[in-house]
Amino acid sequence: MLRSGKKEEETLIEMSAATDDDISVLTEIRTPDTEGEDLSGPLYEINSNAESEPPCNSEGLSSTESSFLITNHQRKWRKHGLFLKRRLRIDKHHQSKDSVFFRDGVRRIDFVLSYLDEPQMEKKAERRKQFELNLQKAGLELETEDKKESENGKIYFVKIHAPWEVLSTYAEVLNIKVPIKENDLDDKAGNPLNYVLKLFRLPDKVMNPEPDYFTAPFSKQRQELFLIHDENTFFSPATRNRIVYYILSRCPYGTSEDKRKFGLKRLLSNGTYNAAFPLHDCQYWKKSPEEKCDNERYTLYSHWARFGKFYKEQPLDLIRKYYGEKIGIYFAWLGFYTEMLFYAAVVGFLCFLYGLVTMDNSNSSKEICDKDIGGQIIMCPLCDQRCEFWRLNSTCEPSQYSHLFDNVATLFFAIFMGIWVTLFLEFWKRRQARLEYEWDLVDFEEEQQQLQLRPEYEAKCTQKKKNPVTQELEPYLPVTSKVARFCFSGTTVLFWITLIIASMIAVIVYRLAVYAAFASVMENNDTLEPISGLLTPQLATSVTASCLNFIMIMILNFLYERVAIWITDMEIPRTHLEYENRLTMKMFLFQFVNYYSSCFYVAFFKGKFVGFPGEYTYMFSRWRNEECDPAGCLIELTTQLTIVMAGKQIWGNIQEALVPWMMNWWRRRKTTHSPENLYSRWEQDYDMQVFGPLGLFYEYLEMVIQFGFITLFVASFPLAPLLALLNNILEIRVDSWKLTTQFRRPFAAKAHSIGVWQEILNAVAILSVVTNAFIVAFTSDMIPRLVYYYAYSESGDSGYISSSLSVFDISDFNNISMPLENIMNVTFCRYRDYRYPPDHEKRYLHTMQFWHILAAKMAFIIIMEHVVFLVKFFVAWLIPDVPSEVKARVKREKYLTQKILHEYELYKLKQKLSERDHCIAVTKEIIATEGKVQLSAAM
Repeated sequence: MLRSGKKEEETLIEMSAATDDDISVLTEIRTPDTEGEDLSGPLYEINSNAESEPPCNSEGLSSTESSFLITNHQRKWRKHGLFLKRRLRIDKHHQSKDSVFFRDGVRRIDFVLSYLDEPQMEKKAERRKQFELNLQKAGLELETEDKKESENGKIYFVKIHAPWEVLSTYAEVLNIKVPIKENDLDDKAGNPLNYVLKLFRLPDKVMNPEPDYFTAPFSKQRQELFLIHDENTFFSPATRNRIVYYILSRCPYGTSEDKRKFGLKRLLSNGTYNAAFPLHDCQYWKKSPEEKCDNERYTLYSHWARFGKFYKEQPLDLIRKYYGEKIGIYFAWLGFYTEMLFYAAVVGFLCFLYGLVTMDNSNSSKEICDKDIGGQIIMCPLCDQRCEFWRLNSTCEPSQYSHLFDNVATLFFAIFMGIWVTLFLEFWKRRQARLEYEWDLVDFEEEQQQLQLRPEYEAKCTQKKKNPVTQELEPYLPVTSKVARFCFSGTTVLFWITLIIASMIAVIVYRLAVYAAFASVMENNDTLEPISGLLTPQLATSVTASCLNFIMIMILNFLYERVAIWITDMEIPRTHLEYENRLTMKMFLFQFVNYYSSCFYVAFFKGKFVGFPGEYTYMFSRWRNEECDPAGCLIELTTQLTIVMAGKQIWGNIQEALVPWMMNWWRRRKTTHSPENLYSRWEQDYDMQVFGPLGLFYEYLEMVIQFGFITLFVASFPLAPLLALLNNILEIRVDSWKLTTQFRRPFAAKAHSIGVWQEILNAVAILSVVTNAFIVAFTSDMIPRLVYYYAYSESGDSGYISSSLSVFDISDFNNISMPLENIMNVTFCRYRDYRYPPDHEKRYLHTMQFWHILAAKMAFIIIMEHVVFLVKFFVAWLIPDVPSEVKARVKREKYLTQKILHEYELYKLKQKLSERDHCIAVTKEIIATEGKVQLSAAM
């Protein structure tokens, strides 16, 4: 707000010989007529017309600081009809278009609100007026940019500045820790690999943008204790915008039906404002010309967000300083996860190489490919009536490729990944504990804003209840309403999970329906002869079904993301943390069923309930259940996993990077005809995409789903960690690039951990041990081969294929299953199972070998689970969650901080006592002097 006491250079129009009586308050506007005018700068026209007043200005426009002064001479022009309607131009070129300060160049813009000019919407105007008035009462300073100053001439921008008094008050309310002394503890441990790792290091000024300090919660009464060199820069921009957003989210704007209306979120949802955001400090590709600008965005882009820096470490301290702890902890977790994936990828690649090297030595594939063995085995038809009998050696190539993933190394890798998961989670806890110490988050549970009541909860819960701890009245949701909402929420979740399962069943029906068609076409089509060895009916069905399943997954994702948010909003969670946790559990449950259901089907159900040629099992009494390839179902699980996992990662990167870029490009394209010097910092940010409150939620969800792919089914695909590693190297740079260049600056928020995602990762890790044990036992052919080798073979493992195939007399076919043609004049055919032959007294019943194999599978599952779980729990017990040096440093810092505070309090007490003693001495001296005077007068 402009005042007469300000310096002359800070006024919008200089005056000479103006008195207080000569001042009139008018509104600054820019003339809409630009024809024939110089557009080198903003235009301001003197006009007393009330229509030019920006909506929502409260009481004399003091909130916008857009008034200016008119001299007596100008008044006389108007009085005598000689006042010319001329435009007074104010040169704002001294202030860069990238400026993040008010017009005075001193006060920093901490937040920006924007709204469209809608003259017919008086209700919205009234809300804005009341809201901005209450913001002023809260101590915030506002400055409005008229719509004529915007690039499109339609948008008002309200710039918000938090003065020192407001910042210091709310810093104490939010328990924000600030520096009291520079850290004198030595934290530079010698690393012999420093020289080797120098290539991956960033400059120290980027990695450590500010010194390390001992910190303590801010207190206004002890301001001189803290290291306040400059009040304007003492609180970082991230802390400033966090404080301002806290005020905005709780500022009232009216009442209705005895209900208090407040909060910026509601004003955004009802269209009163169309955007709210903190500003980036400069353009990402060049530094700001202003000396006071930190240019942290440019530094982040240069050293972090460029794809050419993929091999460099991340500047986590600078990320935390610019975006806040919540975003910083995400990138710290993602970077650590990627580092740990490197070890899993190396081991998985070595296991794949082992399978590749030993592929030609597999006796199973040799027997299938041998003309004298596999070529002489006639297999039963793959479908009813239309399919013919076929020779086993037609699946030669798929059986060879199956050995790549179905070998002894598979078992080793499954056990290794069970241990790797534990190491990853335990070492992350240590890394997280170190970040908590370095980022002053050790005692964050008691102070975090996340645990405070949501404004939506306070607004919707009209009943109040006394808090037994604080003894204050707080809003609460009645138990009956809470139960009803939870029942409705649970029913909706079950309905959508049922819908997902129904979609999976539809894909299974598709597999069963087209399988017969593929088998019929491929067996009777001579043109497919060159690729018939590689593209079997099973593989063709699996590939097309996987692609169809992926499309359905994407469609369902689009639907239930919105459903999950709607359900969670309807539950009215009490705190922000509770809201995020509930939404996270719903979304993960939906994603888990959606992404993994097809893989679970192939791994644990396909080929397990087929029956035998005389009594096939049918789904819905119509479609015959699928059979596995004679070489096993593992190759089909690998195909399914590869298509879904790779497709999700490719689509995710396209969606994350390409879509925001194209939308921003289209917006920028529409502004190319306007003068660049009118395109201000807040307008540039306004035209960018919004990184909403759930932005990080989707990033975590994407990575946790990937984590499930590489752990739950890794026994079927050792290359999964390598694919995840390559994706994550790209993911870090895509996320940093879009956050730095394509999105508005997010609201800063604190977080001391990855939250409920930690528990989800632990649950997935435990489940992965079970799933991999079952995959090795029931999906892989490893256990049946070992049983045959040790119990039934007399010459090593040769003859295993023949022993795994049972004999069927085609005369026992029923009318539905019997092929229409028998060109090969077959009387007996073979099928994959362990059953007695037709001439045995127990014809078509399971043999003892079947029961031996089943017992071996169950024993293997029990042994593997117990071994891996014992190792996991031992490793978890062996590795403490918090490093010992971090514990010592936390205790040391607490001790030194308490000592500093104690010495300060002691100093202040001594100072007060000395002042008191001095006052007492002075008082005694005055009394003594007065006594002497009285005595002298009496004498």
